[in-house]
Amino acid sequence: MNRIFCIMGKSSSGKDSLYTAIIGSLALTPLVIYTTRPMRENEKEGREYHFVDRPTFERMSAEGRVIESRTYHTKLGDWTYFTANDNIDLDAHSYAVIGTLESFVPIRDYFGADRVVPLYVEVEDGERLARAVERERREEVPKYTELCRRFIADTDDFSDGKLAASGVDRRFDNTGSFNECLNEMKKYILSFE
Repeated sequence: MNRIFCIMGKSSSGKDSLYTAIIGSLALTPLVIYTTRPMRENEKEGREYHFVDRPTFERMSAEGRVIESRTYHTKLGDWTYFTANDNIDLDAHSYAVIGTLESFVPIRDYFGADRVVPLYVEVEDGERLARAVERERREEVPKYTELCRRFIADTDDFSDGKLAASGVDRRFDNTGSFNECLNEMKKYILSFE
């Protein structure tokens, strides 16, 4: 049975790097979600996200193509992220997607708990903050205020209570060795075959 493996974690937990490594080594199709936020340096349309404007999101939503959406009120404006049903064929493929608890639950409810598997990545907060600052320093125009907003919001968004209520009980520690975490995640994914 094909599945959607939803990789989640707080900002700077390494979920993007783990996702890329998993897609590169397992027979999973990337599930690319949509966003109305501006493209960042080094991002590419269709790789990290499908970048669309607000009218496109509203049209897709009115057409019934949006499975879930969430809007974040950032220091740089309102940004909406959403998953559409127009690029998912579970009869043909298993997928990996980077998500949040807010996206995981509606996707799980839409496709069924037996078809959507959560993979939660953890990193000790001090290490996570150091990674986030270092990544932001590399941007042409660092946005430290937004970094701080995301870091603080993650504490509530991924609280132990919310993880438990969402049925997320399997966690992968990425504080130390990236390869150990990656291999543990790959082994877990392969256990579903």
